[in-house]
Amino acid sequence: MSLIAPDPFETARLRVRRVTRGDLPALLHVNSDDGVTQFLPYATWQNLDDAEAWMQRVEKSQASGTAWQFVVADKGSDQAIGTCLIFRHDEGSARAELGYVLGRARWGGGYMFEALRALLDQAFTVMALRRIEAEVDPNNVASLALLERLGFTREGRARERWMNRGTPIDVVTFGLLKREWCGAAT
Repeated sequence: MSLIAPDPFETARLRVRRVTRGDLPALLHVNSDDGVTQFLPYATWQNLDDAEAWMQRVEKSQASGTAWQFVVADKGSDQAIGTCLIFRHDEGSARAELGYVLGRARWGGGYMFEALRALLDQAFTVMALRRIEAEVDPNNVASLALLERLGFTREGRARERWMNRGTPIDVVTFGLLKREWCGAAT
């Protein structure tokens, strides 16, 4: 059975919906910033060809039923300011991984916390997941704090798990169980 994608949903400031090709110019702005991608296991986008190649990978993974890529959009303008995704869905274990990226202009404003809190609600209800995992570069202090604020538990460190710009890096692994989820109200 494929992973069920929720309908678009809104928070106080954001709309979270499935990505479309029309979002690619705004997402190029986000992902072409070396500061934004410095802790991620993919290359900084250089042009719309990189964005299109990414979109093709997204469509392929969504067609397999193992992932859903969402845009985090400003509620007023519907312009993409970042993305979040549920991927590597394992149906038998009712688990998946969480990923996210946010444009630099919105850092420190609680936008990704707001988006992920709503996405996690959807993941544990509509998507019927039991466990959500995340992996973070240990140097990404903001992301480590975000996951802990959302209620994730640090479960360990995977040595040289990712390649980042040709260098193997460790990652801190996190997990969150449905029975632990309380909506991270703060």
